[in-house]
Amino acid sequence: MQEQIRPFAASAEYYTEERCYINELANIADDPVVSIARARVEPGVATRLHRLHGITERYVMLAGTGKVEVGSLPTQDVAVGDVVLIPPGCTQRITNTGIDELLFLAICSPRFQQAAYEDVDQDIL
Repeated sequence: MQEQIRPFAASAEYYTEERCYINELANIADDPVVSIARARVEPGVATRLHRLHGITERYVMLAGTGKVEVGSLPTQDVAVGDVVLIPPGCTQRITNTGIDELLFLAICSPRFQQAAYEDVDQDIL
């Protein structure tokens, strides 16, 4: 990997079946150790319950308020500055409980790959 500066590209954001918007800020094969994505969840929306196999994920809350469900922990409120640690294989879901968008960084190690994602939600897509 070589040094580089990756400018933010708002137009790179896309909507996922998980019910949130994702902008992959850094997820490249040349840097397999980590990926960073900005996630955006609209007010009143809960993401689908899911887990990542072989990937540790961290949510770093940037804006808004929410409730997060992680594994066997009780549902907890999260706000700006909070960090959620999610071990590999642990179920997770986040709900935007505020009136503004919920924004957070999703930092994965090793880097996120779609093949590691498993939807375990009981709702029909």
